[in-house]
Amino acid sequence: MNHKLIIASFILIMLHPLANMAQKTPASESVELYNEILTADQKLFTAFNNCDTATYRKFIKDDIEFYHDLGGLNIGADYEMKSIEEMCARGNHIRRELVKSSLEVHPIKGYGAIEIGIHNFYHTNKGQKEEKFSGTYKFVQIWEHKDGLWKLARVISYGHNEVHND
Repeated sequence: MNHKLIIASFILIMLHPLANMAQKTPASESVELYNEILTADQKLFTAFNNCDTATYRKFIKDDIEFYHDLGGLNIGADYEMKSIEEMCARGNHIRRELVKSSLEVHPIKGYGAIEIGIHNFYHTNKGQKEEKFSGTYKFVQIWEHKDGLWKLARVISYGHNEVHND
């Protein structure tokens, strides 16, 4: 009997940390960080969705690195801004929507935060009025917090195995 009790106790002790990891609600000490990153994300992508390049530029670092599983590596704010400006000039509209229930935010001590999540993209082709679903993709973003400002430093965008742009 003691043997079974010891084994059961051991299993419960081992599963306890896993139960804490499964919680989706941010810990109370990280709620402020979570909200700050969510706000920065919303401002960045409101600018992206509206082709507001001046505002978008304020949220990215000069040495931003953007890793895209299909597009490769883009380095630097100049390159990132050129990509956004060209996309907007073509007359096609792309809209990004965060899946809020997927959002995770983790601190990086002395630097900033890691943002992990899923987002949906939609597009409206030039001359058309109907917005169409492009796909659901995953991302990891590294934000730097400096002088009271959040700036995007690194982006990893992946899971683009199905892109619907017709």
